[in-house]
Amino acid sequence: MLSSFKGKTIVVKYGGNAMKSEELKAAVMDDIAGLYKAGIKVVLVHGGGPDINNLMDRLGKVPEFIDGLRVTDEETVEIVVMALAGKVNKSLVNLINLRGVPAAGISGIDGGLIRAEIKNEMLGFVGSVTEIKPRLIYDLLEKGYVPVISTIGFDDKGNILNINGDTAASYVAGAIKADRLIMLTDVPGVLMDKDDPSTLIKTLSLSKARELTKAGIIEGGMIPKCECCELAIRAGVKEAVICDGSVPHAVTAQLTGEKNGTLFTG
Repeated sequence: MLSSFKGKTIVVKYGGNAMKSEELKAAVMDDIAGLYKAGIKVVLVHGGGPDINNLMDRLGKVPEFIDGLRVTDEETVEIVVMALAGKVNKSLVNLINLRGVPAAGISGIDGGLIRAEIKNEMLGFVGSVTEIKPRLIYDLLEKGYVPVISTIGFDDKGNILNINGDTAASYVAGAIKADRLIMLTDVPGVLMDKDDPSTLIKTLSLSKARELTKAGIIEGGMIPKCECCELAIRAGVKEAVICDGSVPHAVTAQLTGEKNGTLFTG
């Protein structure tokens, strides 16, 4: 029941398939509003890869990736800011507000929230998080707002950096000691057989996750997602979940015992 989470803090990482369909987007925003109205403190951290790609296409720029990370030159980082901190962030804030819930859109630059350093010169302006200063998040939560955070950060030289959404959400959740991090992705969760959804692992300890990674059962793009869950829990988050964002109302399901996805525990 949602009532058991009243007064607790939930961080939701929103991106991937759940952003591609207006119907699914509406379901996620309904969930965010429902949690808020149940007395739960909600922080929404979002990406926006499809919107970045669309804007790049309109501007005649071809996206380039290395090991799944977007190569971000000076022109691309401007596009990332326009898409994430502009179009995507404000559209999500608007959708939450329309549901009778006050939301405030910020980026990792606001209030010095996400400090980072350049991850790899080959990637350009892509950042690795070095520090989270969560004061602005606390201020918004205390005033009754849902913080909606776009994942761009900054470095000591004043460069704006593109930050991986899952990583940023994990650091943010850890910094505010969230009770749960919910990561919406494009797979059901961790599977014993990646081609068989019926092999979903519903609960997973950090030590068992490492064993499955060494055994090659957890592989590919699931490895960094599991690492993000471990990062969050080691930073003080009580629980972290990887679940399928293409399932309507996946966020609410995580807090009502429906066991959608894989729940990570310490």
